[in-house]
This record gives sequence, structure tokens and C-alpha cells, in this order.
Amino acid sequence: MKAFLAAFTLSLALLSLTTTGRTAEHPYVGSKKCKVCHLPQHKSWEQTKMANAFALLKAGQRAAAKKKAGLDPNKDYTTDKNCLPCHVTGYGKPGGFKSIEETSGLAGVGCEMCHGAGGDYTKTGLMTLQNKEYKRTDLVAAGLTVPTAETCTALCHNAKSPFVGKNYVFDWKTRKDQGTHTHLPLKYNHE
Repeated sequence: MKAFLAAFTLSLALLSLTTTGRTAEHPYVGSKKCKVCHLPQHKSWEQTKMANAFALLKAGQRAAAKKKAGLDPNKDYTTDKNCLPCHVTGYGKPGGFKSIEETSGLAGVGCEMCHGAGGDYTKTGLMTLQNKEYKRTDLVAAGLTVPTAETCTALCHNAKSPFVGKNYVFDWKTRKDQGTHTHLPLKYNHE
């Protein structure tokens, strides 16, 4: 019966996958929760443009690039609904970024923008310090995204950005290896 319920639950989760590989709606928890188990990745991510993407929305930041893109370099874009989806984590989603005052821990492009909202796959019994034998398939069923180029291009790295032209092509290989965080093998086998 347990095997049937597990298979049924996995089937339901897979049916709810969107084109980016993320399940319907999972709550966001913030990158600090990921840091507990993934410290080297977190430390390298903190140095990236992704981690600091919210700051780029402030007036005067990247002034030359904003001007070239036809944006006002003196305008504060930190509340602009057109910019926030690509500069914060989970904008418009349950538990996602609301404002810098309410959800400052979700400012910037955090872990969950690439790996899916962690509110369900970081629960007890799945990806936790106490459970070193979790399986990737169980995490995916609970909302974990294994990033692909489509994960990046579906929302942000596409020609909708005012900083690239209509013929923009996202370089997945370079950005994955140099723009996100240090990629290290996991300590335990989770296949």
C-alpha cells in the first residue's frame, strides 16, 4: 500500500509540472535555509550578479547599461513589477518576494529561482540534515527543479529583457558554469 501511495503521489506531482519543470505552487523559504547544508555553493553564489540582482534596480546602479537599454538610470526600479520577477526570488508566488521590507531574504536571484521553491522539498523526511538517503525523484515530486537552459530562459534570460536584443541567445553552458555558484558533487548518492 505504501508503494502504491508513493507512486500515486509521484504521478500527481508529475502531472502538475509546468514547462519549466516546476510544480504548481510551493512556498519559498529563502537561500539561508539552503546555506545550512550547501555552504560552499552559498558562499560562491553570494559573489554573483544573481545574488545581488536586486541592488541593480536601485537608482544610479549600472547607469550606463540602463541608459543604453533606454531606461532612466536615476529611477529606482526596486518596486517595478516589470523588473522584480527577474531580480528577486518568487515574485508573485506563495511565500515569494513581496517587498524589501517584508521579504528581504528573497531579494536577489536566490537558490529557489533555479531549483524551485523549497517549502516542500526541505520538509522533514526529504532534503534535511537528518535524512541523508533522500532520493532526487522524491525531491522533484515535492518541487525541486533540476535546472536546465529552459529554467533560465522561461522567465528571465530571454529577449524580453531590455538589456538584450530580439536575437538574444542564452549561453547555458557558460552561465551555468560561471554565473551561478560553485558546482560540487553531493556528499551522498541521491539517485
